[in-house]
Amino acid sequence: MKTLFFRIFFSFWLALALFVVLAILVTLAFRPRSSTWEALRTTVLNDAVNAYEEGGERAVREYLQGVEATQHVRVYLFDENRDELSGRAAPDWALRIASGGPRAPHDGFIFPTPQVQRDSRASSDGKHRYTIVLGLPPGPRVFFGPRGMPVPGLLIAVLSSGLVCYFLSWYLTKPIVRLRTATRQLAAGDLSARTGAPANTRRDEVAGLMRDFDTMAERLESLVKAQSRLLNDISHELRSPLARLNVALGLARQRANSESIPMLDRIELEATRLNELIGRILTLARLEDGEQHVAQSPVPLDELVVTVAEDAEFEAQARHCHVETFIPEGEWEVRGDPSLLHSAVENVVRNAIRYTGEGTTVGIHLEREVRNLAEAVIRITDCGAGVPPQELDKLFQPFYRLDDARGRNTGGVGLGLAITERAVRFHGGKVSASNRREGGLAVDIRLPLIPKSASSQLVQSTAAVQV
Repeated sequence: MKTLFFRIFFSFWLALALFVVLAILVTLAFRPRSSTWEALRTTVLNDAVNAYEEGGERAVREYLQGVEATQHVRVYLFDENRDELSGRAAPDWALRIASGGPRAPHDGFIFPTPQVQRDSRASSDGKHRYTIVLGLPPGPRVFFGPRGMPVPGLLIAVLSSGLVCYFLSWYLTKPIVRLRTATRQLAAGDLSARTGAPANTRRDEVAGLMRDFDTMAERLESLVKAQSRLLNDISHELRSPLARLNVALGLARQRANSESIPMLDRIELEATRLNELIGRILTLARLEDGEQHVAQSPVPLDELVVTVAEDAEFEAQARHCHVETFIPEGEWEVRGDPSLLHSAVENVVRNAIRYTGEGTTVGIHLEREVRNLAEAVIRITDCGAGVPPQELDKLFQPFYRLDDARGRNTGGVGLGLAITERAVRFHGGKVSASNRREGGLAVDIRLPLIPKSASSQLVQSTAAVQV
């Protein structure tokens, strides 16, 4: 009973079942007492015997038929030989009762025999003995079992109330399940998730909550898209003056003397950094909007890692560092965009080179893990100072840096790891970061591997966005 569904279901079921049981028990407590029927039985016996002794078979038959019509009971008069004195055919149950035998087995469950009363008396001259059998009206006894216990009635009441409560619980919890599903989709980044709240069919609190959620999700989607469009538009608008700046820089170099060359070199360096920043912002905006195309072609991760390591080794020479790779033999193909995956891995490796200790080594390990599916794990490790544990989850947020001073010294703006996280997520993978025991940071990139037979069926994509 941990879910709302079962709590509502069992609560309402218990309440209704208890109500029905109490109603039946109260009915039993206040139903007419048997003393009324005992008085009627004695009166009918005496009058029937007198009618038979005075008028014979016809007289007693007319009397008994009158009693049945007025009292709604079935009456039979027997002599000591168990012959019915009114000339009517007596049923089996009346004959058994007149003989002093039991009623039918399992009496009173589905089709019960009438409740009976039996009495005897001697004739006026004492030579004969008469027995009267009264079949009382069943009335509500269709719900009662042996000894007056309402077993079938209670069973029907419990089952019917359980059925009603089940559908009531389903009706109440169905929108909550839809709301929970939409919430998970929204938390996973699907901004188009909606609960599909009914417009006019339901106006209760749960339906109102669903409509409010849809309104919130729609507003959130519009805000996120507006932010992405703003970044995209600003980046495009910055490209035009940046291009004119490069043209002016080229003209200035033609007329510059030796004293102004360092300043022009500085301007060119900052323009290059600005151009790279704009490119990264554009890539991030496309990834956030879902406009980045992910090709469905096989990508050999081992070759991609070797290429990234060779380029990073050249860059690491400035800090007297080295890049080492550990790639076991095997099939390392994944499905995706080669350019986008190359950029994702390269961003992490370049980040490790920036922050590793001078003269140390950056490691790139390629491993295989099997969980639900086979995964390739690219683990990039450095020998830097590491990251505070509470800051690990923030590393993949756009424009996040541990401190501004380190960002200025290394030239980073906090977009590389954000682009990596979104690119890997678009390929069905995950990125995580952790501190190493021996010092430094370890970043794991997990990507689902594809079988060799499946990779041969993939079609090379013609659209790829350069990062």
